[in-house]
Amino acid sequence: MPYFMVDIESDGPIPGDYSMVCLGAVIVEPGLERTFYGQLQPISDQFVPEALAVSGFSRDETMAFDDPRAVMQRFADWIAAESRGRSIFISDNNGFDWMFVCWYFHHFLGRNPFGFSSQNLGSLYKGMVKNTFETFKHLRKTRHTHHPVDDARGNAEALLAMREQGLKLRLD
Repeated sequence: MPYFMVDIESDGPIPGDYSMVCLGAVIVEPGLERTFYGQLQPISDQFVPEALAVSGFSRDETMAFDDPRAVMQRFADWIAAESRGRSIFISDNNGFDWMFVCWYFHHFLGRNPFGFSSQNLGSLYKGMVKNTFETFKHLRKTRHTHHPVDDARGNAEALLAMREQGLKLRLD
């Protein structure tokens, strides 16, 4: 039942009208060595320049990225190869990241290997410390760069730190 810490970058606020530019995932375990990264070609002519700028890529660069169906298939294959049992999706902002990943899986593959639910790292931390105004971000070691593997790794580091602080978290 592995936890997959996921992060995405996009060129707009919603999937379908806008595109997921890249995605990264890290399996939450000591060492954080098992990672996935994919860059996805736009699926729409629409994009918000300010949103795309966060990713660090130009529109021209994204046009040369991989076919989204192929990236999502590689991601699904990686999830299946790296997990036993149920795979759990968790992210810093799962309302945003989950929305894109779930839509892309269903749109391109007709299924989502994570099922129909996700977990929010920030909410988990708030419950753990019993304070809705607290944030976990001080627990990251890897700098938040907007490269999805870096950001997923930093968030996975925070989740492992939360485990060290007493959070019950099965990593098998």
